[in-house]
Amino acid sequence: MIVWIVRAGTEGAVGAGASLYKGFRFPAEIISHAVWLYHRFPLSYREVELLLARGVIVSYETVRKWCAKFGPEYARRLRRRRPQTGDKWHLDEVFIKISGVRHYLWRAVDQHGNVLDILVQAKRDGKAARRFLAKLMKKQCRIPRVLVTDGLASYGVAHRELMRSVEHRTSKYHNNRAENSHQPTRQRERAMKGFRTVGGTQRLLSVFSAISPHFRAPRHRLTAARHRTEMITRFTVWDQITDTTSPLTAA
Repeated sequence: MIVWIVRAGTEGAVGAGASLYKGFRFPAEIISHAVWLYHRFPLSYREVELLLARGVIVSYETVRKWCAKFGPEYARRLRRRRPQTGDKWHLDEVFIKISGVRHYLWRAVDQHGNVLDILVQAKRDGKAARRFLAKLMKKQCRIPRVLVTDGLASYGVAHRELMRSVEHRTSKYHNNRAENSHQPTRQRERAMKGFRTVGGTQRLLSVFSAISPHFRAPRHRLTAARHRTEMITRFTVWDQITDTTSPLTAA
């Protein structure tokens, strides 16, 4: 086993991603691993620091800065590598507390469970639904074949104004896919002991919704051998978008 002891100094990142990591003292492998730990598991920055402590001397504040700088870029690259999303959109909203004030997290997923977009808003009225649906259509550059929501009347308002020709299904039983997609966010919320600001929450969850699902293969539908193969493939993609090489994929 190789253990890296990296201290403050003049070490620079090396490899194919040298331009991305230029000026940072730690190798790209350590930075990407810290960002992966934070977004894959419900860990705090201090807990990530503790997990790295056996081989890497780094503060939790450094981990926070890594996540803030590299997380959005990793998420953008993952989205570019994602296959074509489905044509059946499931929309749902869930309340979250930000500094003690109730807000709503709007989320859209396709029939395969891929997160299409998220948006944090203060309300869940017709105007908020229109804003989210317009943002979603602009990002996807198309309209869906089927729109599935719960019984919230705000979705009907947005549907009539923005995509009247699209089939709209409303049933709390048909929208479990979107509701289940909220669970990792709830875990992250508990780990952080609540969110602080609206802007910070939007930025964090935008990155989290791209990185976390990438490493959540549908294990209940896969054999052990297929699950291992799937995870190796997903880590290979991760190494490519972070310009690193991990022992898992190098073996």
